[in-house]
Amino acid sequence: MIKSRAAMLWGPEDKNWSVEDIEIDEPRGRELLVRNVASGLCHSDEHFITGDMPHGGYPWIAGHEGAGIVEAVGPDVKDLKVGDHVVYSFVAACGTCQSCAEGHSNLCDNGHLIMSGRMLDGTSRIRARGQDALVMAGLGTFAHHCVVHEWSAVKVLEDLPLDKLCLLGCGATTGWGSAVYAAEVKPGDNVAVVGVGGLGSAAVQGARLAGAERIFAIDPVEFKRESAQRFGATHTANSVEEAFELIQQETWGRMCNKVILTMGVGSGDMMAQIMAITSKRGRVVVTNIHPWNEPSNNIPMIDLTLSEKQVVGSLFGSANPRSDIPRLAELYRKGQLDLDGMITRTYTLEDINQGYQDMRDGKNIRGVIMYD
Repeated sequence: MIKSRAAMLWGPEDKNWSVEDIEIDEPRGRELLVRNVASGLCHSDEHFITGDMPHGGYPWIAGHEGAGIVEAVGPDVKDLKVGDHVVYSFVAACGTCQSCAEGHSNLCDNGHLIMSGRMLDGTSRIRARGQDALVMAGLGTFAHHCVVHEWSAVKVLEDLPLDKLCLLGCGATTGWGSAVYAAEVKPGDNVAVVGVGGLGSAAVQGARLAGAERIFAIDPVEFKRESAQRFGATHTANSVEEAFELIQQETWGRMCNKVILTMGVGSGDMMAQIMAITSKRGRVVVTNIHPWNEPSNNIPMIDLTLSEKQVVGSLFGSANPRSDIPRLAELYRKGQLDLDGMITRTYTLEDINQGYQDMRDGKNIRGVIMYD
């Protein structure tokens, strides 16, 4: 058993993270004990405070976008060893189920069992105040240490900085994949990205690398619109309504072939406006989380038939973590994927609540917790 520190929620009434001592058991079976180097402050973790996303109970350690160094391995670990540098995949991928075999390991049939917050055997490895703690996505990166299943860790080369590669565990891969895989952006496409925080900034970069002709970055925060231009956006607008006329003018009325939704929280009430900026045979990719109890949306269904428009969902950017995390790490090495520019500020674990306030205030593309 080791002692560590984590940021936790103790009940649905909590609106701030409580940073306190935890106890962690040694890894069992195919589990790893990892010393975290960095963790991104993703909006998905905020959903547990706002109630937009349910989870398995309390106490709860969130955090799912991280990277670290393996300190111990369970007796059945096959592919990793002490000292390996790893980036977490927030969707565990077993590699052998039907979804993995078909090339959709982001939808791993076995990995979803870890999403409950417990290990595969149904138990917890972490205790706080004498109680078993649950961890987000089988990770819980808002802690100095994690015990994770081998399925959740992807080895990366040791000469690359983990404080940058941590973004590949969720935001950078999700946004990039939303453009390249889910949207299937092609050379010459007109693309709109709605919401250009962490996910959207990566989606803009993915669209640029895929050869989009015009990339419209839509966000109410001026700082994010300006940043999006550095990542490859050619035009900006502060709302979908404002973007309509701009897109109509710039595309000669053809509108956008691909529209990627990467807002902090999706809204079904916006779908009619979003469909209006989508071209005939265009595709809308819904990557952002919608409130789990959202009652309805206003998609004009006639668009699907008469204009052959598509609305598709995307988890983890429809990427395959074991191949795409190393792929994107190499793009970062070559200067083709800007992770440094996506990180606006860094924080200590004790400053996590300030980090999330900065996110709410629109001050960050991505905040990152740095561990000792």
